[in-house]
Parts: sequence; structure tokens; C-alpha cells
Amino acid sequence: MEKIVLYNTLTRRKETFEPINPEHVGMYVCGPTVYGDPHLGHARPAVTFDLLFRYLQSLGYKVRYVRNITDVGHLEQDADDGEDKIAKKARLEQLEPMEIAHYYTERYHDAMRELGVKSPSIEPHASGHIIEQIEMVKRILDAGYAYESNGSIYFDVEKYNKDFHYGRLSGRNLDDIVTNTRELDGQSDKHHSFDFALWKKAAPEHIMRWPSPWSDGFPGWHMECSAMSTKYLGEQFDIHGGGMDLMFPHHECEIAQSTAALGKDSARYWVHNNMITINGQKMGKSLGNFITLEQLFTGNHPILEQAYTPMTIRFFVLQAHYRSTLDFSNEALQAAEKGLDRLMKGIETLAKLKPADKSTADVSELERRCKEAMADDINSPMVISALFDWVRIINQAAEGGQSFTAEDLETLKGIVNRYVFDILGLRNEKAADAGGKDMVSPLVDMLLNMRMEAKANKDWATSDKIRDNLTAIGIRVKDRKDGFDWEIE
Repeated sequence: MEKIVLYNTLTRRKETFEPINPEHVGMYVCGPTVYGDPHLGHARPAVTFDLLFRYLQSLGYKVRYVRNITDVGHLEQDADDGEDKIAKKARLEQLEPMEIAHYYTERYHDAMRELGVKSPSIEPHASGHIIEQIEMVKRILDAGYAYESNGSIYFDVEKYNKDFHYGRLSGRNLDDIVTNTRELDGQSDKHHSFDFALWKKAAPEHIMRWPSPWSDGFPGWHMECSAMSTKYLGEQFDIHGGGMDLMFPHHECEIAQSTAALGKDSARYWVHNNMITINGQKMGKSLGNFITLEQLFTGNHPILEQAYTPMTIRFFVLQAHYRSTLDFSNEALQAAEKGLDRLMKGIETLAKLKPADKSTADVSELERRCKEAMADDINSPMVISALFDWVRIINQAAEGGQSFTAEDLETLKGIVNRYVFDILGLRNEKAADAGGKDMVSPLVDMLLNMRMEAKANKDWATSDKIRDNLTAIGIRVKDRKDGFDWEIE
């Protein structure tokens, strides 16, 4: 395998990536909490770790990519206090919590497909792994790093810190944490305010609850990742990823839990993407700059000057290195839109070039630059820079200023396709529209209206035949309460 380096947040340096198994990579990434529409903040980690997933696969690794769904235990105020966000949404909308979780999970999946994010190998739900979480809590109790208090189980941070180092990932020490940890009402069950919940006894009104040896309750937010990563990737695995906002307390607590239960570090490389800001500010509903992905795609938000396509959003994310802050603005997205259009037009021009007797440019240079950039901590901006330089050369070739042999043309097309489509995960939306949905939509709409009439008349055979025939030619039909929608696969 090619040698690559990744920045390991745990050691704060770039390290040569050496997987536990030479041909297999285990990667766990913290996924969404599904109680609301996917937003701009979801786009960056999704695209970042999709890039890493694609890149590792392109090198020949067999990657088991696990991305969790948090559908229980994520409380409003901090990891141990407040109402469960999904349960609150369910109560307000008079639905079952799992209806809320399922609805917003599907919304997340739809948005990820639009962004070109590949499905992970496994997508476990926290609510489906209560048994595993209870078993891990038992192991931590047996190891002496947790205690029971009135039916809840808390992690003993002070005792753990004596044997290990609590704060290794975030660079904090326990004295600083003590100083900056505020006392909250209802935390008298803890030995110390900085101890965190492994299992919480449910209040009588709490909807989401399960039986355990200690009480009817629910797992702490941090516990799901420790339990599910161990179940699907083993006690030690290669990469743990997520946003920098999760470093403390979530990932710090996760390291402590796993080390206490297993007696060793679980993940060898911790990879964190930086944050997206909006016009220099953190995104938040109170600031009026909270933007969902659907609003970005439709342009339906007061601060948006226009709609932006999913590939524009993806390209915008990829233009910055994943460890740098990425500031959103209309100007930045419009620049990304123009850059993406320039790249795709260059690829269209490449497809039309005629071979010559000799080449005036060394096509291997593009591969070398892209290869070196990706091997250096997945530096997607440097890959894009190299591609833009070669778009200029391609345009010169179209005007007679450069030339390529037939063999070099095929090599160049292969390099461009590999890095633009396979690794960066971009697609030419305008080309797809020109030859796809825009031209056939009247015909598909007519057929689906006929299908609706057939369903109204209970002519199920005709209804199924229309749907099956459309599926066979790559058109995915989505039935809605108020009609239908469809897309080209």
C-alpha cells in the first residue's frame, strides 16, 4: 500500500498511517443526532470522512466504515442533564420518539445522497445497542472506575485520572476541568461535578427507557460510541473521526470509558474536522444564521442570495483543508460555484480533444501532484489546485497550444476521473440535468400521474408495472402523502 500520513489529534502531530491489519481499515465516525433537519454543520464531517473513506478504498484497502445514529441519550443541557432532544420533539409533536428518529434519519440520508456521500459499511443506532452499552457499563464498574448512585451509574473521573490521564485528547488537565465545571441542579448524585453519566435512571415522565440491573433508564450519550465501535471494529481499531466540537467532552469521555473497560486505547488515530462559521460567526438559531441543507439547496433562507446545488456545497467544503476553519458566505459559495463549473467544463473539453502525434505536457505530473497531496493528510485543496492548473493546459490544447498522444489522453482522462469523481466524489450536475431529469421530466410526470389514477382505481397491477418499469431504467419513485417525487439514480 502507498504510504500516507494523517494528523493524529491524540498525539498532535502527523503520523504515517499503519493500520492494525495491513489490508483492512476500521473507521468509526460520530454521526448525527436525529431530532431535526440536517444542516450546514452536518455537511463538513460527512464530506470530510467520505473523502477519507473514498481515498482509502482507492488505495486498495478494505474499509469497514461505521457511522452511528444517535437516537437516544443526547440531552438538552449537557451530557447528563435536561430532557432528551428526541423525546422532547416527540412530546411536542405527539409522536413516538422512534417516529421522530426515523423521519429525520431519512432526511439525513436524502441530504447525504444529494451531497454524494457514500453510505457507510454499517450504520448502527444507539437505541438498537442498549444491551451492549449495559455490558460495557458493567465492565467499567468491575474495573472500579464507576459507581452507582440512586439508580444511575457515573464514571469516576478522579479515580481514572490517577491511573491514566483524563484530558489527553483535548489537552486539558483535571484541575482546569474542575475550575471550569459549573454545578448544576440535580447533580447531587455525583461524587464530583465533572463525573459523567454512563447510565441514567429515568424520571417517571421520561419516555425513552430500558430495564437494567440498576434502574429503568437510558445510557449516557458518550456510552453508545464506545459500545458500538467495540462491537463492530473490535477492542482496537484504526481511525476514530468526528468534528472538533466533539473533542470535549464527548470524545474525551469516550476514550476514558473505553480505556477503563478494555484496559487499553481503542482508536489508534483520532481525526477531527474543523468547524464551519457563517460570516465569521458560529452557526446558531439564536443568531438567525442557522441554515439547513434543504434551505441551501432551495435558497429559502433570508441570508441566502440564491440556491446552491449539492455539488457546490461539496466543492466548497473540499476547497479548504479539513483541519482549517471554513467560513461560509454567499461570496464564498458563489466562488465555489464558478470554480466547480470551470472544472467540469474542463473535463468536458478533455473528452472532446483529438489525439496528436506527440505530447507537449507530461501527464504524469498531474498524478504525482494529486497523489502527494492526498498522501499528505488528505489535502483536497492541493488536489483541486493541481486539477485547475491542468484545466488551463486542457483549454490550451483545445485551442492548439498543447497536444497529447492518444495514449496520454487516455491516461489523463483516467487520472482526472479517479481524482475528481472517485476520490473527491464530485459529479457534473449540469451534464446530468442536460441529459437527464430536465428532458424526461414531462414524460415521467405523465406516467406517474397515470400511476396515481391507477392506484385511485385500485388497479394495482398497472400501478406496480409503471413503478417497476421506471425502476428498471434507473428512475427511483418516492410516494408522498400529497403525490410523488422521483429521481434518476
